[in-house]
Amino acid sequence: MRVQRAQKWSVSGYERNARFVAELGSPLIGILNPVEGERILDVGCGDGFLTEKISEAGATVVGVDTSKDLLDAARARGVSAQEMDGQRLEFVEEFDAVFSNAALHWMPDAGGVAAGVARALKSGGRFVGEFGGHGNVAAIVSAIYGALRINGLQSEFENPWFFPTAEEYGSLLEQHGFRVQEIALLPRPTPLPTGIEGWLETFAEPMLNSIGREKSASVLNTVIQLLEPTLKDRSGNWTADYVRLRFAARKP
Repeated sequence: MRVQRAQKWSVSGYERNARFVAELGSPLIGILNPVEGERILDVGCGDGFLTEKISEAGATVVGVDTSKDLLDAARARGVSAQEMDGQRLEFVEEFDAVFSNAALHWMPDAGGVAAGVARALKSGGRFVGEFGGHGNVAAIVSAIYGALRINGLQSEFENPWFFPTAEEYGSLLEQHGFRVQEIALLPRPTPLPTGIEGWLETFAEPMLNSIGREKSASVLNTVIQLLEPTLKDRSGNWTADYVRLRFAARKP
C-alpha cells in the first residue's frame, strides 16, 4: 500500500535550509515585469519573500498558500495573503497577472491549477512561473527509491512531485486557453547551504513522516550514502541536480 502525505512547512526550517529557492527565483520577476497599478496573484507565495518584491513595483499583490505557518510569515512582511489551494483557486477575472515560483510541482492537479489561473485572469492577463521540471532532482529521487528498497519499504511512499516536460506543460496550458509565449527546461545545479541532510529535512518530509522515525533514520542514512559519490564534492559541499521549468503565457 502506498502512502502519500501532504508536505508540512516549517518557517524556521525553510529559512535555514531553503532560502535559496526564493532568492534564485528573483529573476523571474523581470519576466513578469509588474507595473504600478496592476493587480497580481502569487500562487504558492510561501513566506512572501518574492510577493513583497513584486509589490515594490507598485502593483497590488495577493498571495495564496496552504501553509498557515508560511502565511503568517508572509503577513508579518505586510503581504496580503490568503489560505487557498492553488489547485482550487476561487477568483474570477480579478488579476492582470498570475505569478508562481517553486510551488507548482507540489500541485499534482496541474489541470486544476491552469483552469483556476485562467479563470482568475482578466482578458489579456499573463501567467508567469517557474517550478521543478522533468529531471529535477533525479539523482535524489532515485536515491530515495533505492534507499526505500534497500530497507524493504519500496511500497510505502508515493512521489509527491509533479515534474513535467516543457512539451507536456505547454500543451496543458494551451488546453486551458493560454497562448504560450516561452517555455523551457533550465538545468540549474544548486549548492545546498545545509547539505543534503537539510534538503531532505525540508523537502522530503512526507517520505520521512510516512515511514516513522525509526525507519526514516535508516532510510535517510542510506540516501546520503547513495548520493555522496555524485552530489558531494571533495570539500564536503553538496549540490542538488535542479532542473527548472520556466514559462510565460497569456490569456487571450
